[in-house]
Amino acid sequence: MDHPRISRRRLLQGAGALAATSGLGWNATLAQGTPIASPFPSDSDTPLSLWADGTVRTALIDFVTATTTEGDPSYLDPAERIAVFDNDGTLWCENPLYVQLVFAMEQVHALFGQHPEWASEEPFKSAVEGDADSLLAQGDYATLTVMNLSYAGLSPDKYIAIVADWLATATHPTFGVPYPELVYTPMVQLLDYLRAHDYQTWIVSGGGVEFIRALSEPAYDIPLNQIVGSTIETEFSVQDGEPKLTRIDQVDFIANGPGKPVGISHSIGRRPALAFGNSDGDYQMLQYTTAGDGPRLGLLLHHDDAEREFAYDRDSIIGRLDKGLDDAAAHGWHIVSMKNDFVEVFGS
Repeated sequence: MDHPRISRRRLLQGAGALAATSGLGWNATLAQGTPIASPFPSDSDTPLSLWADGTVRTALIDFVTATTTEGDPSYLDPAERIAVFDNDGTLWCENPLYVQLVFAMEQVHALFGQHPEWASEEPFKSAVEGDADSLLAQGDYATLTVMNLSYAGLSPDKYIAIVADWLATATHPTFGVPYPELVYTPMVQLLDYLRAHDYQTWIVSGGGVEFIRALSEPAYDIPLNQIVGSTIETEFSVQDGEPKLTRIDQVDFIANGPGKPVGISHSIGRRPALAFGNSDGDYQMLQYTTAGDGPRLGLLLHHDDAEREFAYDRDSIIGRLDKGLDDAAAHGWHIVSMKNDFVEVFGS
């Protein structure tokens, strides 16, 4: 079934349900209404109706049809039907800053009184000063340090709860709506289309795995155990007879660039059949996916729609797409134009 749009209400109610299942305290308004993974209404029997007719839509439909039709030379057993998606800039808006980085910089400000050393200790110094450009210029490790370590000392469940509460109220500086409203509805529709054909849909992201878990089920219907993301060290202990997990202030794994295929191998154990990204940080994920035997499909979303979202690629510090643009044709990857291939971007 095609799912034409995702509402803020559904997303925020799903976030409340996620918290409730974790046994955590929540604003009561978030726990009411539609449960996680309830179906979207469908107003069309046309496959991928939110995608414009063209090469990309045809390639997606042909690939799924071929790999799920018994007797077709490209048929894949259900266990081999694995599709991996980047999150930031692929499934939801990442500009002008990665959403997790916005959250983390706000939390650094809130926690600064408890950590005066951050005033002179990078990368926290840049975060305290609100200097995102300087922070991003320090590279993935510095960015991930701020994104993941500001709430070291909490349990994973408590951190997820804090993130979901923040997502319920924080608004995008340009669009003025909560970040959960800025998921790309054509991509949500594609996820559902794949799952309707017995594909597993995984997120493989440089973002923190626990941050994404606050979002993945209500936004994308992707379960918590189908996320590959960056992680920090987590420690097990027994306190007053109760087993506990605690986030430790040390980056464990960065699931970006070459870390993506490594994370796929560790967590999925099979080479995907389809990979969808939007930046050079996804290059190795597409390389790994499309180098396998049998049917493979690689796609990169090109942000070329300044009217409905943003236009950026080679010179952007956020979601830079340079090498991928140059090499896509040689690898047989599709460049997906947001401007020309998306009938809508965020829905109505």
